[in-house]
Amino acid sequence: MRADARKNYSHLLAVARDAVTEHGIDASMRDIARRADVGLATLLRHFPTRQALFEALLCTNLDALAQKADELETSKPPGEALVSWFREGVAFVHSYRGVAELMASAHADPNSALYVSCATVHAVGARLLLRAQAEGTARADMNGDDLFALMSALGWLDGQPAFAPRADHLFHLIASAILTNPASNDVKQAAC
Repeated sequence: MRADARKNYSHLLAVARDAVTEHGIDASMRDIARRADVGLATLLRHFPTRQALFEALLCTNLDALAQKADELETSKPPGEALVSWFREGVAFVHSYRGVAELMASAHADPNSALYVSCATVHAVGARLLLRAQAEGTARADMNGDDLFALMSALGWLDGQPAFAPRADHLFHLIASAILTNPASNDVKQAAC
C-alpha cells in the first residue's frame, strides 16, 4: 500500500473508532465519511461495506490486545498479568457497543474475517491463564473458553446503564473468582 493510501486508511480507522465508540456497530458509513472529511466513495474504496470497516477496526484492536498479552507476560507476575490483560479485554468489549455479539459469533465461524484475530486473543488469554494456573494463582477449573466468555460478558454488562455504576465492583468480583487467592495484590495492582 502506498504511503498516502496507508495514511488515509489509518485516518479512516481512527475516525471510525470514534464513531463506533459513540454509536456502536450501528455507526453510519455516511457519518464516518463526513467526520473524516472524505467522500463516501473514498471510504467505500477502502472499506466496501460497513462490515468490512468494522472487521478492520476490530481486528486492529484485537491484535493490539494480543500484543498487550505478550507485553504483560514478560513484565508482570502471572496472576497480575492475567488480571491486567483481562481488564484490557473487558475495556475493549465495553468500548464498542455490539462487539460482544460480533466476537461471539466470529469465535465459532472460521469464515469470519474476525475469526483469526478472535482466535489469537482467545489463545493468548488461555496462555496467560495457564501460566497463572501453573504458578497456582488462578483457578485450575477454568479454561480459555471460560476466560473469553467472562471477558465478553463483563464488557457487555459494563455497557448496560443499570450496571455501569457498579463496573469496578463487578470487575473485582470476577477477577477475584478467577484467582485462587482473591485477597492477593494481583487484583488490586491490576485495577490501577
